[in-house]
Amino acid sequence: MDDLHHWLTLAAVPGMDVVRFESLCSAIPFQDIFRSSAATLVAAGLTESQAKRIQHPASTMLDASERWLASTFACHAINFLDPRYPPLLREIKHPPLMLFVQGDCSLLAQPQLAVVGSRQPTATGREIAFDFAAQLATEGLVITSGLARGIDAAAHQGALSVARGKTIAVCGHGLSHQYPWQHEELFRKIAEQGALVSEYLPPVEPQARLFPIRNRIIVGLSLGTLVVEAAEKSGSLISANYAAEYSREVFAVPGSIRSPQSAGCHQLIQQGAKLTRNTADILEELAIELPKSDGKPNVEKNNCQQDLFVTGLLSNVGDEATAIDLIAARAAMPVADVTIALLELELSGAVAAVPGGYIRVRRA
Repeated sequence: MDDLHHWLTLAAVPGMDVVRFESLCSAIPFQDIFRSSAATLVAAGLTESQAKRIQHPASTMLDASERWLASTFACHAINFLDPRYPPLLREIKHPPLMLFVQGDCSLLAQPQLAVVGSRQPTATGREIAFDFAAQLATEGLVITSGLARGIDAAAHQGALSVARGKTIAVCGHGLSHQYPWQHEELFRKIAEQGALVSEYLPPVEPQARLFPIRNRIIVGLSLGTLVVEAAEKSGSLISANYAAEYSREVFAVPGSIRSPQSAGCHQLIQQGAKLTRNTADILEELAIELPKSDGKPNVEKNNCQQDLFVTGLLSNVGDEATAIDLIAARAAMPVADVTIALLELELSGAVAAVPGGYIRVRRA
């Protein structure tokens, strides 16, 4: 427990990531760090504030963390030197020194796809995130997101909806807290069927400034990042930038050219992200072997592979505004596939987006 106490002490120091830790250890042996004077610690590269946090740790915070770890067998503290530390996360520029995990920590090393997007998505965007996550989870990918409202929640729910589907939620707070409160039930399900992850000590409360920082972990754990509905200045673009910085794949689902909710995705596509029409686009790009979940059909059978310009779909769009869900019901196609098909039809000039849905463009 002394060793754990030392790791918790370091994890409680603001700014103490792996880069700073390795620099510190190159100057002072690990066990000597906690016996060193403030002057010695500062000479080794720490700030005065960081040195004080090591010399005078917040005992209340550390004791609460140790109690959380002892509360159930499913709670884990994984430091950077632990063999359970996810290999992909080691490759990012500033890996977290520790990860606190509630649930199945073996998922951290399994192939993952990050799914991010708007906190205020359209109904169609939410359904696309759910469907993509369900199909990819069926194929054996772990779906990783941030447990925020909107696209994050839909992605977690989609993964959990299929047999043996797995999902990881990376939180911007300590795991003693459940945030947002509306996701209490989802929080519990992920802990039971997947894994909750945080770099923050369990008692750390949610703070707005911590959420953008945790995005690097969502991306760092994953082979690629899928963006579903993002405005031009969306926080989801932070995740996409991390993915590009870490040389990970970036996938973006297009939307209507008139929808501000899709402007960020279109911007990413212009910058080189892969335009993503279905899950086959993602699996083709990742080109990895995945263990398929039992009891569900393959993605190829679930995906709509028809030509996007089939007359069957176009015939379900009338001269008056027709809602997307109504078009999907008439064509007996998933809303996610219909949305992408309509975008292609809109770009070709066959339909036009109007308030309330789409209309067919009649040519002379």
